[in-house]
Amino acid sequence: MLFGFGQSAEIQIRLSNEDSRKVVKARGDDGNLHDNFLYYDGESVTGTVHINLKKANHKFEHQGIRIEFIGQIEVYYDRGNQQDFISLTRELARPGDLTQNAQFPFEFNNVEKPFETYMGTNVKLRYFLRVTVIRRLTDLTKEIDLVVHALSSYPDNDKSIKMEVGIEDCLHIEFEYNKNKYHLQDVIVGKIYFLLVRIKIKYMEIAILKTEIVGSGPNTFKESETVAKFEIMDGAPVRGESIPIRLFLAGYDLAPSMRDVGKKFSVKYFLNLVLIDEEDRRYFKQQEVTLWRKADKVMRRPGSDDEEPQTSIPGTQKFTAPSIEHPKPESPRSDPKSGSTSPDDNSDSS
Repeated sequence: MLFGFGQSAEIQIRLSNEDSRKVVKARGDDGNLHDNFLYYDGESVTGTVHINLKKANHKFEHQGIRIEFIGQIEVYYDRGNQQDFISLTRELARPGDLTQNAQFPFEFNNVEKPFETYMGTNVKLRYFLRVTVIRRLTDLTKEIDLVVHALSSYPDNDKSIKMEVGIEDCLHIEFEYNKNKYHLQDVIVGKIYFLLVRIKIKYMEIAILKTEIVGSGPNTFKESETVAKFEIMDGAPVRGESIPIRLFLAGYDLAPSMRDVGKKFSVKYFLNLVLIDEEDRRYFKQQEVTLWRKADKVMRRPGSDDEEPQTSIPGTQKFTAPSIEHPKPESPRSDPKSGSTSPDDNSDSS
């Protein structure tokens, strides 16, 4: 990671344990994937800043050198008004002159990194190191990005989702998913049951929708995109028929679900079941699911094998499932308040 300082000097930032630290690909502002070093909540960020002079024995004047560790949220339609939720500074050198190459170690101990790195459609959350050489005319500033993953842990006995939806005297289906919380490498397993079919269905598909919500109140901006779409049935079903669902998440570029991050944005995911009849009318139902990031490595505490496994990565948040009773199956009547599906020639909204 070499950056030029004009014609006078160049800077090199070396992070500790670069040879052993995991590198992940993250999308940058240019839309391309770049390699970045991976960190977790609570990990220290340490390393060395190298300033190499372009000309030997050349006098390089400065008014001080500092390094910052910054966590920042930027909304694209409000550029220039970034929110820094983390801002740590270390002074590397006081004002003076450099006549030869210099090295400056830096250390940010046990840094709290509460949110995951995110590059969205309308907002981005990034962590980066910024080195600034203060000079009389123009400061010399360079940045390098780091990727932070927020780990979670949920119990395995997550309750399944089971609902009935339909149109009175026309269509009545029941869909079931094995659970409502999935880690990013998980598999969504479910079934669709046809209890009443009196319309001519042409095919059925299921899609993963990501909804990004930015802002709050009257300034809320919401945008949805289809992450993946699969056709799971081709042809007209009959009463009593069931369609299995098996959807692997590992092959998609997904981020965990996020709720009110920095009071700026949220990210939600939905499973969207769509049926299309022979007149191209669409009948659909959305169900929100929670996605979370699981630690790559898991170890058990010394002792009994019955003890709960613990992650070997710091910063893992553990969640327990609340004892919530599932609501009774919804009425198949076409009532917008009941969550039932209804035909719509031109809209994809239920």
